[in-house]
Amino acid sequence: MSGRILALLLVAAGLIAGGALYYLQVYGFYHEVAARPGEDVTLVALSDGQAVSIRYADFRAIDADSSPIRYRACFTTDMGLDDLSAAFVAVEDIEPRNAPGWFDCFDTGALAAALEDGTARAYLGGKNVAYGVDRIVAITEDGRGFVWHDLNACGDKAYDGTVIGEACPPRPETN
Repeated sequence: MSGRILALLLVAAGLIAGGALYYLQVYGFYHEVAARPGEDVTLVALSDGQAVSIRYADFRAIDADSSPIRYRACFTTDMGLDDLSAAFVAVEDIEPRNAPGWFDCFDTGALAAALEDGTARAYLGGKNVAYGVDRIVAITEDGRGFVWHDLNACGDKAYDGTVIGEACPPRPETN
C-alpha cells in the first residue's frame, strides 16, 4: 500500500513541476512592453549607421528580463519596401525567432515564408541592443512589421564559450 502512495506522490510531483515549467516558459517571464511613440521601431541608416525612427502604428510588444532574445513586437507601416531598402541596412539570411503562441500578431511561420519568397525584407533595427544581440525588423509588402532580437557574431561566440577575440567589444561587467 505504501508503494502505491509513494508512486502517486512522485507522479503528482512530476505533473506539478512539468506544469509549472511550461507556464514559466510560455507565460510567466513575459510582460507587455509599453509603447514609446517615435522610439519603438528604428532602422539603421545606410548613410551614417545611426538608428532612425520610421513611421509606424498599431505597435504591440512583449519582452522578458530572463533573456535578451525574448523581445518580440508587431506593428504596421505605410513605408514601401523599395524606399526602406534604399535607405536602411538590410539583413540577409535571417530566420525569425518563435514567439509564444498567445502573442498572436507574431506569426513566425508566415513571416519566415514571406522572407523566403521575397514578399518581406529584414533590416537591422539596432546593433548591440544588449551585449551580442542585434534588433531585427522585418516588413512585409502589405506593411505589417515584426521585430525580434537575434544574436550577432559576437553574441554567438560569447554564449557558446568560444574565445571572443579582438573584433568584439569587451563584455560588460556583471555583479
